[in-house]
Formats: sequence, structure tokens, C-alpha cells
Amino acid sequence: MSLGSKLKELRLNKGKSLQEVADSVGASKPHIWELERGTSKNPSLELVNNLAKYYSVTIDYLTGASEENDAIQAFARSIADKNLSESDLFILENLAKELEKKNSNGN
Repeated sequence: MSLGSKLKELRLNKGKSLQEVADSVGASKPHIWELERGTSKNPSLELVNNLAKYYSVTIDYLTGASEENDAIQAFARSIADKNLSESDLFILENLAKELEKKNSNGN
């Protein structure tokens, strides 16, 4: 998935307008729109960092440096705003540990 596609998906999932994102990351609305459309392909590192912070993702995710982790990050984002209880978080942590054990055993 391209940077622009990721930015647009993140913005829509967060329910924000182009102007809201632009104001929050210190960019112009047209520049954010151009990034989403893919017509501006070289944003500054500062802007990418601000966008990553705004959307609570890593720079690696936005730039595609960790494509293999996309599914994991998508899952994490999907549960991040659900206000899970300590008990729910404990269950998820233990599930992750069990999956790690399973994968390291080759099962």
C-alpha cells in the first residue's frame, strides 16, 4: 500500500478532514491532499514524523519499510481506541505470548 493510500485510510478511519489533519501536523491542506493522491511523493522527514505521531503509527509503517507488519499494526490500531479493561489486555498479552511460543516451536 502506498504512502498516500495509508494516509487517506488512516484519516478516514479517524474521521478527520484534510484541514483537521493539516492543522494538527503543521502542513497545508493542499499538501496533505497531494500526499494522499500521490502527487507529492517526497514529504519532509519532519512531516512524516508528525503524521506518524498524529495517527499513532510508526514511520516504518507509513513509508512501507515494514510491510510484513501491516496486518499486526492494523489489528493494533483497530483495538487501540476500544478502552479495553486490564483483564482484556492481560488476555491479549498472554495470547501473543502463546502465539510466539507456537511459532518458535515451528507449529
